[in-house]
Amino acid sequence: MTAASADLLIERPAPTDGAALWRLARDSKTLDLNSSYSYVLWCRDFAATSAVARGVDGEPVGFVTGYLRPDRPRTLLVWQVAVDPAHRGRGIAARLLDGLAARLTAERGITELETTITPGNTASERLFTAFAERHGARVSRELLFPADLFPDGPHDPEVLYRIGPLTASTAH
Repeated sequence: MTAASADLLIERPAPTDGAALWRLARDSKTLDLNSSYSYVLWCRDFAATSAVARGVDGEPVGFVTGYLRPDRPRTLLVWQVAVDPAHRGRGIAARLLDGLAARLTAERGITELETTITPGNTASERLFTAFAERHGARVSRELLFPADLFPDGPHDPEVLYRIGPLTASTAH
């Protein structure tokens, strides 16, 4: 399933998009950068629960990666969201989230979205609270992973944002 507008196509990623997603994550300067292999693998194994936005030239300009929680299969965990710096300020991240939520509500019956956000990441806080407002859903927050769980150097704590309920009528 794809969604298109005059300047943007939103669809499932393919393994050939992995390198571009890695570059977008790297260039975000805020996301934890994973190996390029993980993005290629993600675009294969979790394409059904992720989305990529393509510009007029067909190249990825943004993405959202996610998966259904194994112990809560009606919950989409959004792992990463990134938009190319040259394309920011055009609502691409919101369109990606809305499109993915609508697709997964229809295809998989999701009723909840989760993500983690580090304190002070105001762009992500705004993105996800605005998503909840657009969908008439509640937002709850709780500390999920304290900073001392991360062995690879200083890392901010991760706060869990739980957004729901989502329904077919609210997930545009």
